Amino acid sequence: MGIKDEVKFVKTELSGDEKVLESAFKLESLYAKHKSKLWAVVAGIVLFFGVRGTMDAMHEAKLVKANEAFLLLQKNSGDTKALETLKANNLGLFELYSYAQGAAKQDAKALEALSSSTNTIIADASSYTAGILAKKPVDSKLYHELALFVEAYLAIGAGDVKQAKAKLDLIDERSPLAVVSGFLKHSMIKAD
Repeated sequence: MGIKDEVKFVKTELSGDEKVLESAFKLESLYAKHKSKLWAVVAGIVLFFGVRGTMDAMHEAKLVKANEAFLLLQKNSGDTKALETLKANNLGLFELYSYAQGAAKQDAKALEALSSSTNTIIADASSYTAGILAKKPVDSKLYHELALFVEAYLAIGAGDVKQAKAKLDLIDERSPLAVVSGFLKHSMIKAD
């Protein structure tokens, strides 16, 4: 390697070092200019994850309390303290438990109260079950075809064969109730 090559090499090395120093000075001036904004963003990120972790831990603690209360209620359904704990910590599970208890005990009053629930599934199932207990037809999204079947059955009991057939015709052929509704239609042939 000649002297000219060595001089070129040194110049390129120096220019490379100059670029690194220049970048470092730009970065330092950028940091000095936006130091407060940068630290605010870092503090915001740390605060966000701290609050999120705390919220997750609190939610997990509520779920653990609700599960413990639910297990106590499985052993002793009359435990009012466990019922209140369940209601305070997991309203959805409380409503589901109340629905199951109301349906098992055929408690129409409890089921009527649950029919105004914000949980649409609990509300629909509760109003349907309360209607069945009161022997009143109730329209239901979950039990639509079963509600039609019950309405047809009640119409047959009232002697209204035409209405019963109209209700049974609304049941889809692919429904699990199609066979039973077919039998019921067949049994009404003589009643016509």
